[in-house]
Amino acid sequence: MALKQHQPPMTVAQQIENLKALNLVIPDEKYAELTLNSISYFRLIKAYGLGLKAKNASFDGKTTFDDIVALYNFNEKLRQMLFIYIEHIEVTLRCRITNYFSCAYGVLGYEDSSNFVDSQHHADLMQEIQEEISRNSRAPFVKNFRTNYSGGKLPFYALVELFSFGTLSKFYKNMKPADKKAVAQLYGIGYTYLESWFEHFAYVRNICAHYGRLYNVNLSKTPALYKQYTHQGISNLRIIGTLVCMKHLFCDSEWDKFLTALKALITEYPQVKIEWMGFPSDWESILSK
Repeated sequence: MALKQHQPPMTVAQQIENLKALNLVIPDEKYAELTLNSISYFRLIKAYGLGLKAKNASFDGKTTFDDIVALYNFNEKLRQMLFIYIEHIEVTLRCRITNYFSCAYGVLGYEDSSNFVDSQHHADLMQEIQEEISRNSRAPFVKNFRTNYSGGKLPFYALVELFSFGTLSKFYKNMKPADKKAVAQLYGIGYTYLESWFEHFAYVRNICAHYGRLYNVNLSKTPALYKQYTHQGISNLRIIGTLVCMKHLFCDSEWDKFLTALKALITEYPQVKIEWMGFPSDWESILSK
């Protein structure tokens, strides 16, 4: 099969003419020009035009440039909402792992490979830790422990503040099953689920942090779902799978706030097709506590 050739670059004016040739309605060309000078054609049209026309075909003559921008704006607001709530999950997990592990093994227990399942993974983690300490050597709390404490080592409760969400996820994954179970019981869930969700949330957080797409996209790192959700037709490939996991990690009042904001956001953008995010018709009852 012959490989495709890259398309030649287009000026913004040419991009607009190309969209018109593809039968996309552009009510305000000046607005389209300003938008395409702020958001790249690839990021906007290629991503949020998906599903609005068949591959290598034209738009239906009813879809507008504004419709595509609306989907982009919806995704931006959804991403910002999820980032805040996943940040809450991360901070709480960081706290609970720190409290448990420090009490179980001591503030320097992270140095001992016997406190973990896999010694090689532990060695890799220790290498990451040293790199993080070096990168943050000028941080006041790092300087304080390295200068004023015996051995110059950071206690785990301070060290964990240098961990990325991904590093924290790897730390939890390499903990002993009994230890992972003890942390997961604080949420009332099984540790195999928490471990899976932990990795998934770190992945989704990165999408949010790097301006990625959550709308109408399959997620490559998927969470394990309770059977009740798979029986209800929930797919872990879509963002609905993320949400059904998240609801188990929040108190009722906090989750109610999220659901209220989510409903308002969906109502604000009638262009959104919730089924493209994996939402079934009864999604509100499924996501409710």
